[in-house]
Amino acid sequence: MKLTKILVAVLAIVLFVPFLGFRPAFDDQDWLAYVNRALPESYDQSADPKLKKLEIYLTPDFFVRLRKTYAKDMQEYYSFNLHQFNDMDYLGNTTSGTIELKTIADDIIVQTYNDRNGDIDSMTTVLDIPVKNMEPERLDSLREAFDYFKAKGL
Repeated sequence: MKLTKILVAVLAIVLFVPFLGFRPAFDDQDWLAYVNRALPESYDQSADPKLKKLEIYLTPDFFVRLRKTYAKDMQEYYSFNLHQFNDMDYLGNTTSGTIELKTIADDIIVQTYNDRNGDIDSMTTVLDIPVKNMEPERLDSLREAFDYFKAKGL
């Protein structure tokens, strides 16, 4: 009787302990947190020396937003929904490069503001993001996150 209890306990430990260290796949909040940490960390501000302030993030409703502020309050603002995401390319090496986020059509909103010309609105299909220290694993994870959110909208 005592031997049976010991065998059952050992069997339970052997079967269930390996599963205690594993989580299910990333969910929305995990991917959102990852993208919102990876993009700002990787952004290469030295590619644009006149840049005063940068905001780049993914919203909970799957919009990629990039706002650049320059001297004299000139601003550039880019925004698109990941449901319109089509492809991602990387030009460069692990030290520096550019991520090209591409949409299906002219789905990326581009707003430029400066004191001289006021607001200028346009649309484009490619958003170039200069990055540094972009390891292949991080690049693959960003692509996986973008594909995950695109699939959520379909």
